[in-house]
Amino acid sequence: MRLIGLAIVLALVLAPLTAEGQQASKTARIGILDAGVPHLFAAFRQALQALGYVEGQNVAFDVRSASGRPSEIPMLARELVRSNPDVIVSAGTLPLQSLKRETSTIPIVAAAIGDAMASGLVASLARPGGNLTGLSFLNTELSAKRLEVLLEALPGLRRVAMFNDPNTANATVGATEAAARQLRVQLLRFDIRDVGDLERTFLAAKRDGAEALDVLASAFFNANRKQIVDLAARSRLPAIYESREYAEAGGLLTYGQDLTDLFRRAAVYVDKILRGAKPADLPVEQPTKFELVINLKTAKALGLTIPQTLLQRADHVLE
Repeated sequence: MRLIGLAIVLALVLAPLTAEGQQASKTARIGILDAGVPHLFAAFRQALQALGYVEGQNVAFDVRSASGRPSEIPMLARELVRSNPDVIVSAGTLPLQSLKRETSTIPIVAAAIGDAMASGLVASLARPGGNLTGLSFLNTELSAKRLEVLLEALPGLRRVAMFNDPNTANATVGATEAAARQLRVQLLRFDIRDVGDLERTFLAAKRDGAEALDVLASAFFNANRKQIVDLAARSRLPAIYESREYAEAGGLLTYGQDLTDLFRRAAVYVDKILRGAKPADLPVEQPTKFELVINLKTAKALGLTIPQTLLQRADHVLE
């Protein structure tokens, strides 16, 4: 009887330890819906690894990439949700809205979204509610500022083509149009839904007399940034974009958030959720630092002289 009693006591003591060991050895399954920015998700994975998540040991990734084709995103979101990962990470209005339509239970982390509230993805930044949280930036305010920077770089500018992705929040367009009216600049709006529309849109912008280009923030545009930058150079249109990646690809000006940093910070959200935190209880963060990047090589190719006042304010000057 004593042996039986001892066995029962040992079983009761060891049971929680066994369960804890099983839980610790569980492989976390992370879904990734990539609109076409693999370099940014690489930064996310590196940050996860720094937190102790090693692929093949305690984490596995299920990656679906639209490769810059927006039409494929809803289908990929559906497939990813059906695979039932522990948490899903994505960026951009269309991918995140597509995921939200497919699930209200799987946690979703937004690595970057122009305006989470304007997109209808969260109830508030402090208390997002639902199953989505992450990182958002006030793109409406940034859009107005980008137009100011473009005019400072090109004094006398009067007609600007605005490239808009209709799958992003409409508030961005409104803010840019309001800024254009205040700055007395004529804004030519072009909505672009597919990569196949890019070349003819550039032709239309030149035909309509555009003197420069303002490319609004968009995961779709970012995924196709090299083609957009090359077409801007071929069309001889000075342009401003949302983030440093464009300048590194040859774009003239960028003003906005450090996207790589946002994707790294998304790893912290994923870690908290995998440890038991609820997305509804994790406030949406916003970046506090924005960077101005100028590509002088591109300016020279366009025959432009960037004012010293702007060069002195730049965070990075690429030569």
